[in-house]
Amino acid sequence: MTQLLPEKVRLLTFNVQVGIRTQQYHHYLTRSWQHLLPHGKRSSNLSNISTLLQDYDLVALQEVDGGSLRTNFINQTEFLAHKAGFPYWYHQTNRNLGKLAQHSNGLLSHYQPEVLEDHKLPGRIPGRGAILASFNCSNNRQLAVVAMHLSLSKYSRNLQLAYIARLIRKFDYVVLMGDMNTASVSLLHGSPLEGCGITCFQDLKTFPSWRPKRALDHILVSQNIKVHSMQVLNCTISDHLPVAMELELHE
Repeated sequence: MTQLLPEKVRLLTFNVQVGIRTQQYHHYLTRSWQHLLPHGKRSSNLSNISTLLQDYDLVALQEVDGGSLRTNFINQTEFLAHKAGFPYWYHQTNRNLGKLAQHSNGLLSHYQPEVLEDHKLPGRIPGRGAILASFNCSNNRQLAVVAMHLSLSKYSRNLQLAYIARLIRKFDYVVLMGDMNTASVSLLHGSPLEGCGITCFQDLKTFPSWRPKRALDHILVSQNIKVHSMQVLNCTISDHLPVAMELELHE
């Protein structure tokens, strides 16, 4: 039997920085070894993140590791899914460095997707990806959720946005969420997303987490979706803050 999304859905996107707790700029240097080697507090940091995730229906994760030396060979998407009680999860590895690192995206859901697709995004430097999941809604329409981590360069981002724009054309409702590495004005105006009917409810500053100055993490929605609330959560485990949204899928 097909599982339907409810009318109201709670979303979260979070760049978790592999479970590294970064709270000052100098931590990028002093804690850089944690990107390569195991760290005793990583598991407790992830457990704290899992507690945060429990309140949401769909979660997009960036900078999770697929199971390498630095995480004691634990797939972090799977760990967070089980710890937070998500029955459906998907892990996408975009840069496979073997035992050293498995740079990845993740998607967690309390509802079974009708379709789940893994997309490698174009760009000058390979290693960026998007996960597309589509869900049947209670009003007989379909919602597409695209979880992504976009490139730093504008040229590569626009290639990636053009690819994503082609993916979402056929869907009634669309949600784009993830670490997009730029402000929403660059994503929606003068870019391949312009004219796709996608809007930003609110531009929220998420980076760096200890003194947010830049809006890099977004949840963008199609204009026929009603947004009830959107906020940045006070969770300073990563160098990014998570963004949460509650939306309604109406006629």
